[in-house]
Amino acid sequence: MELPTDIPSFTSEKRTKMVLGIVRSAVDYHDHIMDKYGDPRVKSWLFMSGPLPTIVMCLTYVFFVKYLGPKLMEKREPFEFKKTMIVYNAIMVIMSAWMFNEALSFGWLAGYSLTCQPCDFSTSLSAMRIAKVVWWYYFSKFIEFLDTIFFVLRKKYSQVSTLHVIHHAIMPFSTWPGAKFYPGGHVTFCGTVNSFIHIFMYSYYLLAAFGPEVQKYLWWKKYLTTLQIVQFILVFLHSIQLLFNGCKEVPIAFAWAIIFHSILFYVLFQQFYKEAYVEGGKSKTKSLKDKMSFCMPTVPSNDVHKEQ
Repeated sequence: MELPTDIPSFTSEKRTKMVLGIVRSAVDYHDHIMDKYGDPRVKSWLFMSGPLPTIVMCLTYVFFVKYLGPKLMEKREPFEFKKTMIVYNAIMVIMSAWMFNEALSFGWLAGYSLTCQPCDFSTSLSAMRIAKVVWWYYFSKFIEFLDTIFFVLRKKYSQVSTLHVIHHAIMPFSTWPGAKFYPGGHVTFCGTVNSFIHIFMYSYYLLAAFGPEVQKYLWWKKYLTTLQIVQFILVFLHSIQLLFNGCKEVPIAFAWAIIFHSILFYVLFQQFYKEAYVEGGKSKTKSLKDKMSFCMPTVPSNDVHKEQ
């Protein structure tokens, strides 16, 4: 059996053209999706042109905290960062309070419906303030990379678990679609409640950063965990109603994503609460930090005072 002799040669030049054609098609499709579905108000904002900058930032974070950072610290003494962490946590408290106030003042206390609230894509004052605070909420997830970076530079590697890193790495990307495509309306409920929780979480971190002398004032850690669990229930109920109440103005994909995350982390926090407070088990340094919620940092473990 003779093989055909008229098969066109697949030269290096043709391969290059084919690859370039595929890349060009992918770029065109990306631009089409961004232009068609993206909110034009945020197009020029930092990292809002497309998902690539966010992906690069997240991958860089993973590379640093899992490889480069530990490698650089291998022969170095751990940094203390006590004053730095006090300033950092204070800034996060202020930022969380500001985001919470913005979401209430221009959204949830300004006429937002708890049952079906579409996003206002206009350029009115309230619509733009909400869009901006949604972007800041997204960007704050990059700032929270410092939680892990501080662990690495202080050589607290037990805190840098795989689950902890995955959580921090996916948070910017999971909040990016909201900032890009739907910066307002029903889906801001999660960020609003989360910002409220953040005020207390970072206040706890701020006090804990002062060391063992303030430990006696941090008896309320248990109630912060309870508050977090209540948050998941509220977020779940607020999102799942969209599946049944006939609301067509809110993209159902956002509802499903929030429902999935709220169930997952509700289970994780319930498990932690049972182990730490009901059964009286002592949490290890990574226990609660590993079970960080999709919307917030978690309360540190009991020996955080020794580590700060």
